[in-house]
Amino acid sequence: MTIAENIARLKEQMAAACRRAGRDEREVALMAVSKMHPVEAILEAYAAGQRLFGENRVQEYEQKSARLQGLEGIGFHLIGPLQSNKTNKAAELFDAVDAVDSLKIAQRLEAAAKSRGKRLPVLIEVKLSPEESKHGIAPGELMGLLDAMRGFECVEAVGLMTVPPWSEDVEVARPYFRELRRLRDEAGKVHPKVKQLSMGMTNDFEVGIEEGSTCVRVGTAIFGKRVYGKANAETADRSTPLRSAQDDSLR
Repeated sequence: MTIAENIARLKEQMAAACRRAGRDEREVALMAVSKMHPVEAILEAYAAGQRLFGENRVQEYEQKSARLQGLEGIGFHLIGPLQSNKTNKAAELFDAVDAVDSLKIAQRLEAAAKSRGKRLPVLIEVKLSPEESKHGIAPGELMGLLDAMRGFECVEAVGLMTVPPWSEDVEVARPYFRELRRLRDEAGKVHPKVKQLSMGMTNDFEVGIEEGSTCVRVGTAIFGKRVYGKANAETADRSTPLRSAQDDSLR
């Protein structure tokens, strides 16, 4: 199947999940995770109407960005862990950073955004999974971080994100998504701009939608398996079924 066909099928499934949950499908954004896929694949998705993309690595996106200038309405979020020494470049390149996991990173992004006169929305990544490979702040530290960011001029926390443990059983993710929604609701009482919930990937996006996600991050179901090195778009396997493999947006 082509990337356009994959996107169309995915949107149908998203709409069905919204109907089950009694939600308006316009409440849920689709982010195409394009990390380790060539610019040609991004352009193909763009031609199919996709506008929101996620990249995991600052350096990789910097190499791609020159060929993506001037595309009307396109937006790129950084969704991978951000190192302190990459905050300046991240603030320059990305429209949003969806993986802030410490006050230090938030402060460095604030300084970088202020120097550019740029507003930079961010999501706070919360670590709910016990897996060591997962990133994010502890739930008990969330309110302290949001309070500390209250006085920022350019960086604004607009929501939360999490990555649940990987499992073939999509129901494993449900309690993690429910907990993130609870944390969002609690935080929103004090920080009303914290509204977004980024949760759900190729294997569990429907559960994410049922539990209140406002953005699902999907890579494999759109682009197929990741393309390594300098391989071109033709080497990507785009026929991967929606539930066939762990999503390549996992860290």
